[in-house]
Amino acid sequence: MFNREIRKFLKQLGVTSQREIEAAVRKALDEGRLKGDERLTARARVTIDTLGLEHEIETEISLA
Repeated sequence: MFNREIRKFLKQLGVTSQREIEAAVRKALDEGRLKGDERLTARARVTIDTLGLEHEIETEISLA
């Protein structure tokens, strides 16, 4: 049960995050703030207050 709940959370996180990133990139391209060949630094943080957990990852996303 616990493992399934973690996977459900991570799936929701991944799907919604991808949707938000894609929408933000489209908007920036439409507004001319991006050219389409950039590399964007992305950071994500997962926090579970009860456990005192703060896990952060950072990576680059290439638009080209």
